[in-house]
Amino acid sequence: MKPDLFEAPDYYNLDELLTDEHKLVRNTARAWVKRDVSPIIEAYAQKAEFPTQIIEGLAEIGAFGPYIPEEYGGAGLDQISYGLIMQEIERGDSGVRSTASVQSSLVMYPIWKYGNEAQRQKYLPKLASGEWMGCFGLTEPDHGSNPGGMTTNFKDNGDHYLLNGAKMWISNAPFAQVAIVWAKNEAGRIHGLIVERGMKGFSTPETHNKWSLRASATGELIFDNVKVPKENLLPNKSGLGAPLGCLDSARYGIAWGAIGAAMDCYDTALRYSKERLQFGKPIGQFQLQQKKLAEMITEITKAQLLAWRLGVMRDNGTATSAQISMAKRNNVNMALNIAREARQILGGMGITGEYSIMRHMMNLESVITYEGTHDIHLLITGLDITGLNGFK
Repeated sequence: MKPDLFEAPDYYNLDELLTDEHKLVRNTARAWVKRDVSPIIEAYAQKAEFPTQIIEGLAEIGAFGPYIPEEYGGAGLDQISYGLIMQEIERGDSGVRSTASVQSSLVMYPIWKYGNEAQRQKYLPKLASGEWMGCFGLTEPDHGSNPGGMTTNFKDNGDHYLLNGAKMWISNAPFAQVAIVWAKNEAGRIHGLIVERGMKGFSTPETHNKWSLRASATGELIFDNVKVPKENLLPNKSGLGAPLGCLDSARYGIAWGAIGAAMDCYDTALRYSKERLQFGKPIGQFQLQQKKLAEMITEITKAQLLAWRLGVMRDNGTATSAQISMAKRNNVNMALNIAREARQILGGMGITGEYSIMRHMMNLESVITYEGTHDIHLLITGLDITGLNGFK
């Protein structure tokens, strides 16, 4: 087991833009990742299993709903703190960050924003503590980039709703106690429903044979005439804008998280380049390797500035969905490119589990696809700057 020697790059002294609370939150998460994630994550990725024993630690560092008010069990932190936590967790592994992102932005966020007080009191404290884990049912077998085409539906059966349909590629599904499920009513309007494990007709088969996010649990949600109590309908927002609002929060967290993966790859490659000797000198002394490393730190620095500015706007309530899309797309693409370049610096060693780079690279192939694909986010930006809809 290799020691975690990670040192975070901060080429533009961005720490000067952070408050003492920001740095405390980040350093707490960083220390936890070094202690509880790094020593075990390669083994769990190799055997394609989520390390459920870390759930308690995720809750303790505030990774579940960090911006949720304290009255509901959250930490009451700002958006930059949320981003920094996601950065540190994804530095450890994208799959672990996915678990935290889903819990925070796709389960707790809609209950907090779109739910009523009884729903907030019932679910949020248990989700914040990790006693209950949640998942988010939007993507369907035939409707990924076009969620509005969903066929999952529910009908009013008097004292309950009858839910039918299926969702796939659902993080946390195999072990989640709660699912936020988006479905159409009889009029074709999209609503959110809180579905609990144990409801008759509700099953969550696990997805196997993944080459990416191997240390994350992925599954399907199957609804076969599931009776959902009427009080489980999220009452305060409907339409496609409701799940998309959740995705804004998740995409923002991903924009920060991807920086963590990139920093880990860069730090690994930089250290290796100083230690690996060829032709009688460290490979970091060769110009082509310096080019790779210099470009890596440049792109990381740009992404850090982009995420920080977006966090400020999120806290001010001025960030737009299109701005969030730009940051998610740019930063994940940046991280994937850095992982590929870092792997080359390590040569053959880069494909082994002795180093984190290949695992990050495989994970990022999922991150660049979920929560809006690389191409979809380009179209979102294109629509925003031209006013012309490229989706139709």
